[in-house]
Amino acid sequence: MLLALSFGALIQPAAAQSILRDAETEALFKDMSRPIIEAAGLRPENVEIVLVGDRTINAFVAGGQIVYIHSGLVTAADNANEVQGVIAHELGHITGGHIIRYNQGASTATGITILSLILGAAAMAAGAGEAGAGIMAAGQQAAMGKFLAYLQSEESSADQAGANYLAGAGVSGKGSLSFFRKLQNQEFRLAIPQEDSYGRTHPLSGQRVQWLEDRYKQDRAWDKPTDAALEARFQRVKAKLIGFVNEPRQTFVAYPETDKSVPARYARAYAYHKNAFPEKAVAEVDSLLAQAPHDPYFLELKGQVLLESGRPAEAVDFLRDAVQRAPDQPLIAGLFGHALIATENPENFGEAKKVLRAAVARDNSNPFAWYQLGIIYDREGDPARAALATAERYNLQGDPRLALASAEMALHGVPEGSADWIRAQDIKMVSEAAIKKDKKR
Repeated sequence: MLLALSFGALIQPAAAQSILRDAETEALFKDMSRPIIEAAGLRPENVEIVLVGDRTINAFVAGGQIVYIHSGLVTAADNANEVQGVIAHELGHITGGHIIRYNQGASTATGITILSLILGAAAMAAGAGEAGAGIMAAGQQAAMGKFLAYLQSEESSADQAGANYLAGAGVSGKGSLSFFRKLQNQEFRLAIPQEDSYGRTHPLSGQRVQWLEDRYKQDRAWDKPTDAALEARFQRVKAKLIGFVNEPRQTFVAYPETDKSVPARYARAYAYHKNAFPEKAVAEVDSLLAQAPHDPYFLELKGQVLLESGRPAEAVDFLRDAVQRAPDQPLIAGLFGHALIATENPENFGEAKKVLRAAVARDNSNPFAWYQLGIIYDREGDPARAALATAERYNLQGDPRLALASAEMALHGVPEGSADWIRAQDIKMVSEAAIKKDKKR
């Protein structure tokens, strides 16, 4: 049972946490990971780097070609190179097929456990109660030791693969090394024993640092600095993330008013907005726009602050400008569509529909954009397509019952055989399968 519960926790962590989506952050992740993904022999368009709202320092893979990075890891990282080192390591898990092979390690350990239970039960039945209990306990201990050793070997394999990918991408391993030292310092603070690795899922951080340092120093990229523009983008993203996830007072300590750097003003803008001081937030954003008037992400933030402060009509022009300057960012387009609808001006609904349809066509995994599109269809008197948009939203949010009800409603109204009808059928079948699976549990 322990092994089964461990596996469930490993493959389902993202479901219990919030996925944080931000256009600027996702664009940065794509650019900073692309050469490493290519060095790993994977296609960048098939690999996702997903930000999870969790303050712990962690990253993981859970099936497919998706790397999940906790927000706490990004805010703890000193530079972009440290995050690149983490991504390289997690790609090692993907290319090594470690999630797929996880069951092999679990099966071996489970086999040992079952055998010990059978032998222990037989001994107890023969009258040797204490011996039988001892056999069971020893078997469970041996099974866990076998399983932990398996996990450690997978981690070591990912370390080696990650080092190779960084070298192949021409990216320095200094960041990877410094991040492992961060983890080692955390172990020191928590008084975690360092003399051996028994009872751990990962090798000792000290051992990893020693091996990686020897390995990285052999690479020609060891002394290669991170691209200055990429590093500047990372510091911006880190600052805005701190402003978004931290309590405002913590943000103001990290980025005091005396700090006039771009990241500091960016972080304070988010903190003021979070603390319900829209005028101060706007003032910080205006100072950024004075320096970079065409930056789409600064424009996006000003539009967001105005929109969420009850001034959608003022937000529209800033968000329209942001969309025009970043036409490949559907998250910004979704926010723009929301602002157009929030004006309650029917003259804006046609533009909103066009923008939102383009947004979901480029990125159909945004439930908020589908929700806004459903509003437009409802305002137009098209309940069938409003129901289909709602089905898309609930399907993405993992609510199969509501997705099924909405898909069935859509099927009664859209033309049979049309693209919308086929999509409603797909959602219906997926939802029915999910409901049956839940019932079996």
